Amino acid sequence: MSYDDVEIEDMDWNEELQAFTYPCPCGDLFQITKEDLKLGEEIARCPSCSLYITVIYNMEDFLDDSNQKNNKGLEPSKQHPIVVA
Repeated sequence: MSYDDVEIEDMDWNEELQAFTYPCPCGDLFQITKEDLKLGEEIARCPSCSLYITVIYNMEDFLDDSNQKNNKGLEPSKQHPIVVA
């Protein structure tokens, strides 16, 4: 059973860890990466103790992020007509 249920909006993005974090009662931080969230993982674990939390989030928010990055290269280029004299 998880220690708590936490909304993703209540977590902080840690640039150094490249993970969303939330304070653990032991003094460390629960951590979960964007890649974990994209895979449907909802458990953020503390690296210092046995506690974990369930992260409440909308998976589509993370899938849309990766789809937008992947589709950038697939957009048709805007071609300009060439005038031949």
